[in-house]
Amino acid sequence: MRQNITVALDKALVRKLRVIAASRSTSISGMLSEELARIVERNEHYEAAKRIALADLEQGFDLGGRPAARAELHDREALR
Repeated sequence: MRQNITVALDKALVRKLRVIAASRSTSISGMLSEELARIVERNEHYEAAKRIALADLEQGFDLGGRPAARAELHDREALR
């Protein structure tokens, strides 16, 4: 289902957009529709990737080995 919207643009910008749209065999409305669809698609991909990354972080990572003891982490003699 399509819905019309009203957008206010500068006259000089509209003139330039008409030239660009004509060179692409489309309309300003068509160009806006395509660009807005791309923005929504990129946002959906970003949100999906973010959900996956956050789920991975929540699960944690197995780095192997044993956890270091507190004493080992704070051993200043080993740093000298």
